[in-house]
This record gives sequence, C-alpha cells and structure tokens, in this order.
Amino acid sequence: MGRMKNVWLMALACVFVLGFAARKGAWPQPENVTAETPIGLFEGHGDVGAVLHAGSVEYDAGKRSYTISGSGENMWLATDGFQFVWKKVSGDVTLTADISFVGKGVNEHRKAVLIVRQSLDADSAYADVALHGSGLTSLQFREEKGVATHEIQASVSAPKRLRIEKRGAYFTMSLADADGKFHLAGGSTRIALKEPFYVGIGVCSHDKDVVEKAVFSNVELKGAAPVTAAQSILYSTLETITVASTDRRVVYVAPERFEAPNWMPDGKNLLFNRNGRIEKIAVTGGTPQIIDTGFAIRCNNDHGISPDGTQMVISDQSQDEHRSLIYIVPIDGGAPRRITQKSPSYWHGWSPDGKTLAFVGQRNEEFDIYTIPAAGGEETRLTTAKGLDDGPEYSPDGKYIYFNSERTGHMQIWRMQADGSEQEQVTFDDFNNWFPHISPDGQQMVFLTYDASVTGHPENKDVMLRLMSLKDKKISVLAKLFGGQGTINVPSWSRDGRQFAFVSYQLVAN
Repeated sequence: MGRMKNVWLMALACVFVLGFAARKGAWPQPENVTAETPIGLFEGHGDVGAVLHAGSVEYDAGKRSYTISGSGENMWLATDGFQFVWKKVSGDVTLTADISFVGKGVNEHRKAVLIVRQSLDADSAYADVALHGSGLTSLQFREEKGVATHEIQASVSAPKRLRIEKRGAYFTMSLADADGKFHLAGGSTRIALKEPFYVGIGVCSHDKDVVEKAVFSNVELKGAAPVTAAQSILYSTLETITVASTDRRVVYVAPERFEAPNWMPDGKNLLFNRNGRIEKIAVTGGTPQIIDTGFAIRCNNDHGISPDGTQMVISDQSQDEHRSLIYIVPIDGGAPRRITQKSPSYWHGWSPDGKTLAFVGQRNEEFDIYTIPAAGGEETRLTTAKGLDDGPEYSPDGKYIYFNSERTGHMQIWRMQADGSEQEQVTFDDFNNWFPHISPDGQQMVFLTYDASVTGHPENKDVMLRLMSLKDKKISVLAKLFGGQGTINVPSWSRDGRQFAFVSYQLVAN
C-alpha cells in the first residue's frame, strides 16, 4: 500500500513540474498561444494563424527596439501567418518605426509590417505598411473578414523609416527619405474597423519552413488628433490599378491638386492636367513634363487622345470670357485648332474611326450631349431630357455612346446609339454614378460612384470605383477612396485592357 502511495505522489510531482515548465516556456507551447505581457509600448505578442515554428520577440528598452522572429506561409489572400506584437487601442493612431531585416533571408517576399488589425484571427480585416525583403513597400489591406488581401505599391523602394496612419476609416502610408523627412507614399484605402482594435508590428517569413528576423527601432505609437480641411494640405496621387487583381500602384504624388489621367497608346506614359496645363509622365514614375499647348494654358480635366495616337484634344478656358472650348493639338504639343464655336463645351469622347467628337455643352441653361466633326463644323444635339447629361464616351465598336444622366432623379449610367436614338438606362441603384469608361474589348465598364446624398460630382468625397460586366450587368467594387472630381473624368484604360489610371486624394496634417 505504501509503495502505491509513493508512485501516486511521484506522478503528481511530475504533473506539477511539467505544468510549471510549460508556463515558463521551457516546453513547446500550443499553437497560437498569445502572451499578454507588457513589451515596451505593447501589451502582448503571439503567432497569428497557422505556423510551423513559433515566433518570438526581444525588447531592448535602451534602444527602444524590438527584434521579432516570425514564420508563416504568407500575409496575403484570405488568411495570414506571422508573429505579431500588439496593443489594443481605439481612435485614430499613427505607428512609426525604422525597420531592417536580419540576414540575407530565404524568400524575397518576407515581410516586416506596421499593422492595424481588427482581431487576432488569421482572416481578420486589417491594413498594414509592409516592407518586403526585396525592398518592395506597400499598403496592404483586407477590407472585411475572410476576403482577399490587396495592396497599393509605393514608388519608393527599401525605405528605412515607415509610418502607417489611421484617421477615421482611412489608412495611409508615409515613408521617410534620407534626411528623415516623411512624405505621403501613395493612395489611401477605406476600411471600417470596430473599436477597440489591435495595432502593432510583425514579421512573416513567407515560407512555412523558415523563421525570419527583423529589427524595429525608434518605434513610436501615438494618437492622431482630428484634422480639419483648414489645417491640412491636399495631396494628389496618380495611380494605376490592375483590374484582375484590383491591386494598385503609385505613379506620382504631389502636395497639390492634379486630375484626370489618360493612358497614352504606347502604354508607357500618362497625361494629366495641373494648374491649367497638360503634363506627361512615365507609367513607372519620374518627373512630369509640361506639353506645349500654345495659348491654351487654362486647360480643365476634360482631355484625351485620338484613336490613332497622333492628336490630343483639350478643353480650355483661355478664350471667350474664359468659358470652356474644345481644341485639338498635335500629341507632342503645338498650336491649338479650335473645334467648338459655342461655349461652354467639355470634351469626353472620340469616335473609334477618329471622325467625331462627343462632348457636353451648356446651351440655353441645359447641359446635354452633343457631337461635332473632329475636322470642325456644326454641332449636333443628341439628348433633350431635363436635367444634366454628362460624360459621353463611345463604345470601342462605335455603335454606342455611354453617358451619365440625372433624368431619373439621381445620376445613373445610360447609353444610346451613336446617332442619339434608343436611349436606355444601364445602372439601376441608389448611388450616384458618373463617367462611364468602356474597356478596349467592350466587355467592361469602369465608373465613379458617389453616395446617394451627394449632388453633382464634387471633389474630396468618399467615392468608389466600380466595374460592370456589360455581358451580365454584374457590378463589383474595385477601390474605395477619397476623391471625386478629377479622379476619373476621362478615358484612362490601358490599350491592352488590363489596367486603368486614376487620381486619389488625401488631406494631410499641415
């Protein structure tokens, strides 16, 4: 009996020792256990999602640095796997850090991130600023739980210091140059997170069999005070978006307003307007160049390129009481040739055969759709309905003109035969839809969407870029952004139909 009692006591002792060792970390922990222990600015850490190798964090209080080891197959698609050092917060925040990887690394897509996340679930909604091992830097985001991740790629590679900022539902990325001064790095995205949420830093190896390491130093986590329009600077970002993936890439950012990109036929350059001039920039970025348009130095955002790529059409307000008139200019610049005699006239479409222009004209206090020969001549009125008709654009086969009209009470997309006959409604919803742009193959239509409460097409509003399949009329959201007037007023599809260009805007604290 005594012998059995001793065995029983020894078993209890083993259980106690094993349990104590597990709590102290001497034995492997169950997958995804989160340790809620203060670590510098943060409250806890742990692996998010399924990882084969447990991550870890080391904190150096003197240097305010965190060395994070993380595994995980990826932070992409619908689920993530990474080591996360976090704090639960509410309100608007900014998180800033210097980031450097340790060692050469196995996969160039390994990621070190500044992240704002709804939960610790692997498929949580989130936004992060991700520095990749290759130097690629992007604002990644998953708008809702369980949906696919997308990104906005910065034009800057391998920055040393990075920042993510949350203001309301908008998330932005800023990167510091060599002198340590931060610059807005691109477009923003809109995600509705519930309070409280998680903010922190993390590492993903992008290889389930590997552990990678990165150092986050000079880490700052701050609340962000509200910013009014009077206290802010408007930034414009020229972006391209790949339709198949809805991933975005930044081409050019500037602290002023510019508008309305056109994609040039060579596929290598974009046009846009700023301060009354038309400018050209490479799709890969760089410094824009002003195109000579002669006396026409008050160009607005209604401009485009001829089907054969040899001419440019502009709408300019330099003449006739500074009301918009339409002119044609050689594609590389030159003297403008006047097309419309009456004003105001705002160009929007060029027929595929190059012979006819479609435009919006205000005549007798009514805005309607007109056409006019590209060689000049008499204008022809195509719409007569009460209310604003705007944004006419030809289908690639020349059969239809698509446009937007408020004849039903709020703005919807319509189309008609090229001669103005058979006018029919295309979109039917509770939004206000503007500026239809038809893909080169005629199968899809991109357009700008405002909330139902918005009148006209003003600037600086919450808007969406949406895509309709013209075959089955199904609509999907491509991007949620801050924009409106100037975002996508004119045709901006690439000639291969894979991408289009647009402008987003941000109000940045002064």
